[in-house]
Amino acid sequence: MASGKHSIFLFCYILCFTLTNFALNFRPVLAQKPVFACDVSGNPGLNNFSFCDASLDVKTRVDDLVNRLTLQEKIGFLVDGSKGVSRLGIPNYEWWSEALHGVSNTGPGTKFASPIPSATSFPQVLLTGATFNESLFKSIGKVVSTEARAMYNVGLAGLTFWSPNVNIFRDPRWGRGQETPGEDPVLSSKYGAAYVRGLQQRDDGDKDKLKVGACCKHYTAYDVDNWKGIQRYTFNAVVTQQDLDDTYQPPFKSCVIDGNVASVMCSYNQVNGKPTCGDPDLLAGVIRGQWKLNGYISSDCDSLKEMFNSQKYTKTPEETAALAIKSGLDLNCGSFLSDHTQAAIDGGLLNETDVNKAISNNFAMLMRLGFFDGDPSKQLYGNLGPKDVCTSENQEFAREVAQQGIVLLKNTKGSLPLSPTAIKSLAVIGPNANVTKTMIGNYEGVPCKYTTPLQGLTASVATVYQPGCADISCGTAQVDEAKKVAAAADAVVLIMGSDQSIETESKDRVDITLPGQQSILVSAVANVSKGPVILVIMSGGGMDVQFAKDDPKVTSILWVGFPGEAGGAAIADVIFGNYNPSGRLPMTWYPQSYVDKVNMTNMNMRPDPATGYPGRTYRFYTGPTVFAFGDGLSYSQFNHKLVQAPKLVSVPLDEGHVCRSSECKSIDAVEDTCKNIAFNIHLRVKNVGKMAGSHTVFLFSSPPRVHNAPQKHLLEFEKVHLTPMAEGLVRFNIDVCKHLSMVDEQGNRKVALGQHVLHVGSLKHYLNVRV
Repeated sequence: MASGKHSIFLFCYILCFTLTNFALNFRPVLAQKPVFACDVSGNPGLNNFSFCDASLDVKTRVDDLVNRLTLQEKIGFLVDGSKGVSRLGIPNYEWWSEALHGVSNTGPGTKFASPIPSATSFPQVLLTGATFNESLFKSIGKVVSTEARAMYNVGLAGLTFWSPNVNIFRDPRWGRGQETPGEDPVLSSKYGAAYVRGLQQRDDGDKDKLKVGACCKHYTAYDVDNWKGIQRYTFNAVVTQQDLDDTYQPPFKSCVIDGNVASVMCSYNQVNGKPTCGDPDLLAGVIRGQWKLNGYISSDCDSLKEMFNSQKYTKTPEETAALAIKSGLDLNCGSFLSDHTQAAIDGGLLNETDVNKAISNNFAMLMRLGFFDGDPSKQLYGNLGPKDVCTSENQEFAREVAQQGIVLLKNTKGSLPLSPTAIKSLAVIGPNANVTKTMIGNYEGVPCKYTTPLQGLTASVATVYQPGCADISCGTAQVDEAKKVAAAADAVVLIMGSDQSIETESKDRVDITLPGQQSILVSAVANVSKGPVILVIMSGGGMDVQFAKDDPKVTSILWVGFPGEAGGAAIADVIFGNYNPSGRLPMTWYPQSYVDKVNMTNMNMRPDPATGYPGRTYRFYTGPTVFAFGDGLSYSQFNHKLVQAPKLVSVPLDEGHVCRSSECKSIDAVEDTCKNIAFNIHLRVKNVGKMAGSHTVFLFSSPPRVHNAPQKHLLEFEKVHLTPMAEGLVRFNIDVCKHLSMVDEQGNRKVALGQHVLHVGSLKHYLNVRV
């Protein structure tokens, strides 16, 4: 009895100590008023300042504000943690918030707390890219910006969000490939512009103002984080002008020109020996000069410090600060410019006019966001709040995006979809079978709720669960236990893959096989199973699963990316036929032999027969694949029929044009004569299956083999939904000088003359382009 009392006393003591300690150390983030300038209710004198007058144009307001600031005050607005000026009614402002696939708490600008403790977490971007649904990209941005504005209104978020990531997923080992739309410049360009429009465009149609400010990153040729000790902070990307202009730059160009993005973020790395954040050609020359950015240019976080300390590109911190600002940088994520700009001016390396130019771009952005328009509750989005975050509609939309992105890669007859009435017992096996946070990838927020794969499957049939591995690295697979439950089940779902311990920011892969003994587990379980065996791969990049593709006992393979908060429900929807899969791979799946031979730091896209280098991505890669870009099956079959397409297109040339008198392989795509030359391609698509479903129509071209042209490249795509036996007409308007052009060795855009082969599925159409 005494011993029992002692135990109770000890338990109460430990509990009270723990709770007291928690109370002393826990400091909850409480919602408060949003941060904004020009609060005339608290300071009527602000009415006298032109920068607080919302009826004036932005430039007039910005000029007025800049003229009122001291140099030290100006310098305070060069960094993400901008220092306010109380005498002018301007509070501190934190620029760094993130919204990659939902409002994120990465960065100091956003916090989750009462009354908004969570937000809708969509699939990681690569799976969204797999939907190939341009309208969906914009719709996601619209939902995310509504939730972001709601969080701003209760003081939990800012107005500037450093998303999306539009870098090309060039190499399967890159840990951040999961954040991107994929390997194709057209897909990445369309995704970037559409998502930006969804984030930024206001419901009232006012093009001069923004809902939130987006940021396309990381400019440019950035896709090595930490591979075999080679760090992004010091990596020099050696890139040909041709590869730069036809692969790495197009998504950023589209963000600025088509999306009118608020910001572009320069990257850590160097490009051809110059740090991107200190290259006037790339910043002032291209982004602001050629593309006419109407916004600000930010550095990646502490990239200026890395430029000086790690790259040793400049001799002093003041030189670094001066180089960055003179190159066109407006905002520094970090404190480098606030620490060293004054010294740069004192040393004659920089002048106040340079600083004025940079902060003017920053202030103009905040004015377009309404930051200087007074109380946000009286503005267009002032009524948004907790009721608008994690709505049932938004959560259902996250499920729908995951459904549309999931890719069916293999499906033996009689395998998927499973029948919930015929399957009496389902074995669910694998280290990713019952995960939560793994599903949302990186740059994540706090989801509204999770539905794990196990929960999703259990909602349909009785399940028996066996993890099979202690963790994702799967050092020793629990083969015997897994085989036991598999052998007794009517069907088996193996949920394998990776997580952020395998691939993420600052962590590139070396191997692209399933981690540890996962493949051993898959083969052993498949061998003893009596019914369908479905391999589900949850990962941020492609995997060499050739063994499973070749194994007849593995009857189906699904890639589900990192599918977001509702990922488990979406996986079950596809497996049980409640949703007909329509996702297509946005990246090539290579064999392990590829990464064994190819150095990740080789930035060349095109193959080199002299060295055996096979090139990169479906556009140039000449070697074997496990699965190809655009692969993806459906439970239905869709047939294509070409209805309209020309066989000949002539480009008119001026009287004295050199190509009128001599034979040319190509013509300049930016000449006056190469404008408004377009034609239509009409295709009839028919669902000849028994299930309604969506289907992506890809229009590819194989141009004449001049200027090291791609062997095949995507021109356009469109997703259509068709009921059984229904037909739809897909129309593509093709601009010859936009769609059929390529970049030559010097970076000039050209239209190749001769025979272009247009591909849609198994259809081929030959088009002759001549002068």
